[in-house]
Amino acid sequence: MRRRMAVALIVLPVLYAAAAYVLAPLAWDFIDRSSPVPDTSPRLTETADHRPGDPLNVMLIADEARLTAAMLAAGWTAADPLGVRSALDIAADIMLDRPYAAAPVSRLYLFGRAEDLAFEKPAGPDPKTRHHVRLWRLAETAGEGAPRFIGAVSFDKGIGFSRETGQLTHHISAEVDRERDGLRNDLERTGLVTRSVLEPGFHPVLSGRNGGGDSWVTDGALWIGTLAATP
Repeated sequence: MRRRMAVALIVLPVLYAAAAYVLAPLAWDFIDRSSPVPDTSPRLTETADHRPGDPLNVMLIADEARLTAAMLAAGWTAADPLGVRSALDIAADIMLDRPYAAAPVSRLYLFGRAEDLAFEKPAGPDPKTRHHVRLWRLAETAGEGAPRFIGAVSFDKGIGFSRETGQLTHHISAEVDRERDGLRNDLERTGLVTRSVLEPGFHPVLSGRNGGGDSWVTDGALWIGTLAATP
């Protein structure tokens, strides 16, 4: 009996890992490739296996150094790169209720590539709850001036299993507009925002689900902030 239990304790986690982290992503990738939908102006990020991610809702106009300085002045922290060491660190800090202000974020994709920058602001004693934003640098065109970064800001409300793949993941709050406006307020308080515009109608679809199965709703607007040089 004990031997059977020992075997089960070894086999079941292996089967779960294979199903959640290998078979399910392969199935979603097959579905996506079977019915490709070209999108030259995406409004949503996507997961590595091409499922919908979080909605885009912010654009920051500044070079990377200026943007980073403004985010730090606003009380946000640059996220550590995702890797084996940082993944183990965040897992340990969640289990032990320890702070990790620079905890890594999972990768999302836009234009076929992962985010260029990621920032976060803790909302609790450990990395389970946090405000976070991923940003992608847009291709530059002649006469546009400062670089533009478009991104998706949302709130991690806890850890759980993905409803799509069964993987362990952060779950986001549905109120993504609240996070968009919170980031705008944080940056405006620094005095480094020289122009602030809320562009309506950016999202033609005002609700959906991300790759973890989490619902989101939006008024459809994109906040565009232009950042000044820091003193």
